[in-house]
Amino acid sequence: MNNNKDHVPFLDMSRMPEAQRRKIADAIAQITSQGNYVLGEEVDTFEKAFATFCGTKRCVGVASGCDALLWALTAIGVEPGDEVITVANSFVGTLLPILRMGAIPVLVDCLDDVLNIDPDQVAAAITPRTKAIMPVHLYGQPAEMDEILALADKQGIAVIEDAAQAHGAAYKGRPCGSMGTAAGFSFYPAKNLGAYGDGGGLTTNDENLADRVGMIRNYGQSRKYQHDIVGWNSRLDTMQAVILSAKLEYLAAANDARRAVAATYRECLADLPVEMPVEREYVEHVYHQFVILVDQRDDLQAFLGKHGIQTGIHYPEPLHKLKAFSDEKFAQGSHPVTEATAGKLVSLPIFPGLTAAEIERVRKTVADFFGKS
Repeated sequence: MNNNKDHVPFLDMSRMPEAQRRKIADAIAQITSQGNYVLGEEVDTFEKAFATFCGTKRCVGVASGCDALLWALTAIGVEPGDEVITVANSFVGTLLPILRMGAIPVLVDCLDDVLNIDPDQVAAAITPRTKAIMPVHLYGQPAEMDEILALADKQGIAVIEDAAQAHGAAYKGRPCGSMGTAAGFSFYPAKNLGAYGDGGGLTTNDENLADRVGMIRNYGQSRKYQHDIVGWNSRLDTMQAVILSAKLEYLAAANDARRAVAATYRECLADLPVEMPVEREYVEHVYHQFVILVDQRDDLQAFLGKHGIQTGIHYPEPLHKLKAFSDEKFAQGSHPVTEATAGKLVSLPIFPGLTAAEIERVRKTVADFFGKS
């Protein structure tokens, strides 16, 4: 923890209820005393608990959120040359599993008010080669799932939710991770539900799909040394599972704390010349990030940094503008909303434990930048 009173951290993962800290420490001590570090009862326990939390029949723990999406695409039978539609406004972890499959990413733009995938553009992008749609619940706000699910159902296309930023979010009462064919969650430490290292989970109501991914993540084994399919080493380790189980009990309260911070930001920044993505009235947003859009983004970020306030940018380059994909055909298109917002976005500190004084300091410093304090 940074004890500098003149410093407002972007994220401080050391701030947690003392009871949660003790619970995690006790769980770790139990694992080290019994010496079981791979799969086992503790992983099963977490998988069942997280599936219940998400309102699904199954959860399969894997090594990362990226792997969760990869194995979902594998399990639904995506093949080289198939097309997978997703949004240009996301983290590269959305795109890499599609490329790893040898499939063709079809990028579409985002809605300008919420910055999530635009269903109308999804509809226009569907072709006979479309195998799946991958909506991203960006920043913790669910995508427009009714339209996406209707399109997929009409065309017989799978929907793989990228729920890496949406632990506990809901769309019209339906938890993220429960609406599509399958969903991929990340348990990277900075996520709303984060491990003490990398981890991920796939949720689904399809028992056969879950069983297949359960084998894929463990070398393709149906039982020890019985390799029925081609798999990989992509297991959620036991230590991370017990940490996640302990933290899951506190996730609803942590998400409530994030929403409270977001509500304060929305109120106190409303009179300043900044834009904030709309929060749909029919969603439960969990505010993995709180982003604002300003024309003078770089100047504002520098000003905040000069005054001890850490910020982030999510994300500075659209997927189709990243150097790694400069020669790829899928990256040649234009996505004007994503491109315009990438130069305006700045993410403000938001996490459970952020104090009222720190929030006020962020507000005052942003106001000072605009000469309105």
